[in-house]
Amino acid sequence: MSTDWGPVIIAVVLFILLSPGLLFQIPARARVIEFGNMYTSGISILVHGIIFFAIMTILVIAVGVHVRVG
Repeated sequence: MSTDWGPVIIAVVLFILLSPGLLFQIPARARVIEFGNMYTSGISILVHGIIFFAIMTILVIAVGVHVRVG
């Protein structure tokens, strides 16, 4: 039996990179996008969640990224 760690690794990396306010925030307080402001809002969490779901779906289902262990 082998374990597929691809989706887990992709989810962890995307979660870190797409945390609102860490690298960027869409939408921001004064502009459409701000970088490294460390603030967040409800609408920003929703937008980043949709972006996370879209990229995760593309990478796991369409591209088929797999990391087999075991």
